[in-house]
Amino acid sequence: MSLLRVADFDYDLPRELIAQEPLLRRDASRLLVLHRETGTIEHRLFKDLPSYAGQGDSLVFNDSKVIRARLRGRKQTGGSIEVFLLRPLDNNTWEALVKPGRKAPPGTVVSFGDGFAATVLDRTTTGGRHVRLESCVPVSEAIERWGAVPLPPYIKKRLSSPDRYQTVYASEPGSVAAPTAGLHFSPEMLLALERAGARLSYVTLHVGLGTFRPVRVEEVERHVMHEEHYHISAAVSTAIAEAKACQGRVIAVGTTVVRTLESAAGGEAGVRAGDGWTSLFIYPGYRFRVIDAMLTNFHLPRSTLIMMVSAFAGRENVMRAYREAIEQRYRFYSFGDAMLVVN
Repeated sequence: MSLLRVADFDYDLPRELIAQEPLLRRDASRLLVLHRETGTIEHRLFKDLPSYAGQGDSLVFNDSKVIRARLRGRKQTGGSIEVFLLRPLDNNTWEALVKPGRKAPPGTVVSFGDGFAATVLDRTTTGGRHVRLESCVPVSEAIERWGAVPLPPYIKKRLSSPDRYQTVYASEPGSVAAPTAGLHFSPEMLLALERAGARLSYVTLHVGLGTFRPVRVEEVERHVMHEEHYHISAAVSTAIAEAKACQGRVIAVGTTVVRTLESAAGGEAGVRAGDGWTSLFIYPGYRFRVIDAMLTNFHLPRSTLIMMVSAFAGRENVMRAYREAIEQRYRFYSFGDAMLVVN
């Protein structure tokens, strides 16, 4: 069997189609609807979503909250250092990226202000650092005060309100990037979906920078995914089992939800409740066991995310939909428009 090539998931995107800021209203974006069995494409508005999700369907969201992971400080010698927090380990020890790393060997102390500092402990196997955070107040409070919300590198414009890089239902701190499919939802849209008969459920998957790590191999199958932590409650497991039993659909809001549910597939309920770590890499050839529809944004070329969508909808369908989205001047990436993949 021939290997899939990363180049098979490449496309050219005009730079002006990369959305630099969110729309004034969260739910005012456009919605491209792709029917995966026929390849049919519809051009709609996001406010039309309730007409595609109704009685008996289970919509599953990721309620992870983006932390203010970007900390800028100074060494004792006065040099500027950035500490980008990735995930907590224990006793205020974090895995982090430190820039410039060559100027921050183990033992380096970086001060951020008001007694809040980080000490570089050692290197990680992936090129990061372990750092110990110390503060006169709880570390979580210090991060909230001194940290900045990390935006993707393709967003060059300063965000007027950091809350716009959070979903309206974000409640569990831990991500360093937003689950962006959820950024389209307003409280009014969530209510409209419930009125249409859909059941809303929430899982947690803390998004790490590895989600956006470039694929540096030529063959897709050779790429190694990072690990991310997730939690699925018993209530969510039950909701999915009930939707399946009543011929309803499980609609994943975002690739992080797809990854979470497919990682926990199994058991009588369809999805196992509990905590876990996932390094699941979904690309064409993968057999989906849980989800029936997917809402997502338009992703970077050659990324694991566009590969996941292609696994669900078919590579040819997805690449044709992307070409049409470009022709129709859709907005791309984190603050861009949405895409719904249904049967």
